[in-house]
Amino acid sequence: MRVFNCDHCGHLVFFDSVQCLHCGSALAFLPDELTMAALTPAPQDGPDLWRRLGPRDATQYGGRLYRLCCNHTEHEACNFAVPSSDYSELCVSCRQTRILPDLSDPANLRRWKQIEAAKRQLFYTLARLGLEPVPGRAGPVFEFLADLPGGPAILTGHQGGTITLNVAEADDDERARRRIALGEPYRTLIGHLRHESGHFYWDQLVREGDRLEAFRSLFGDERQDYAAALDAHYARGGSGNDWFLNHVSAYAAAHPWEDWAETWAHYLHMVDLLETAASYQTAVTVPDPHMALRHHVTDPFATSHPDFQDMVRQWVPLTLMLNSLNRSLGQDDAYPFALSSGAMVKLRFVHDLVQGVQPTPADPAQPLASAV
Repeated sequence: MRVFNCDHCGHLVFFDSVQCLHCGSALAFLPDELTMAALTPAPQDGPDLWRRLGPRDATQYGGRLYRLCCNHTEHEACNFAVPSSDYSELCVSCRQTRILPDLSDPANLRRWKQIEAAKRQLFYTLARLGLEPVPGRAGPVFEFLADLPGGPAILTGHQGGTITLNVAEADDDERARRRIALGEPYRTLIGHLRHESGHFYWDQLVREGDRLEAFRSLFGDERQDYAAALDAHYARGGSGNDWFLNHVSAYAAAHPWEDWAETWAHYLHMVDLLETAASYQTAVTVPDPHMALRHHVTDPFATSHPDFQDMVRQWVPLTLMLNSLNRSLGQDDAYPFALSSGAMVKLRFVHDLVQGVQPTPADPAQPLASAV
């Protein structure tokens, strides 16, 4: 996720900012332009309307009109804006959520806010890849549910275009308990959403995109019994010691669908981290007594067709530095994976497929016609 600048005063702001700490302007993210913007109330133009403020030194500026997402005005749970021509009370991200937990419970309200924040981050990355909203199709819908006494356990997953998430995953202690119980090195809200979005886009890009045979030749035949494959995976306590030869994670070895979803999530990890590092103009020098190599990180969205090998050459030293920084603070590795050549081939498949869907990535300086 790139960092932004207040378009009124130029001060550094972030994707989840709601106010510029330098000039005091109200801030909102504009999904139709994929950028942060300073807004000023415009009651003269209509109730609850805000106008884009524009540069401080502009003498005349006719900024577009927006409304704040009602999840911001009612719950302080969103910082996306809605174009005035769009009559929905919810922004394009929040309106994808179909079912909420009981928000009268303060714990559920807190959990829901955290999950929506992660979902907005997912929306941004997918939109930058040209995948959100899905051209000509409905996007995924989300159900955020809480376990109820005596009721069935809520399982995180995807089915028929609906992504379900147990809101308990927003609790650090519960997420850590499940991660340890399942022997996972990594478990986060954004990781869950990226993984489950992979199942959604498998339907859209592989099954309906006439890429099944290419998929099966690399990931395996998804027609094998899914439930039996997962039962076997957990019965043997994982996927053996050689899963890393061809998979990004042990869970990916359970079934071709999970292999795809885990690989998809890793690809989104890659483009997001590279974009973040590039926005800080990061360069990484890998120490070597004979020939140290300096890697300049470039924005994967800066060109129409980013080269996958260039991305990998930047990604590897970047994750080494990231993990080293975490260790210096006594934290676990932020990216606890080492990807084999077999896993990289599958990441390349995802990359090529995504690039084939939208040859020209969305420019954050230009509106997304399909999102207005």
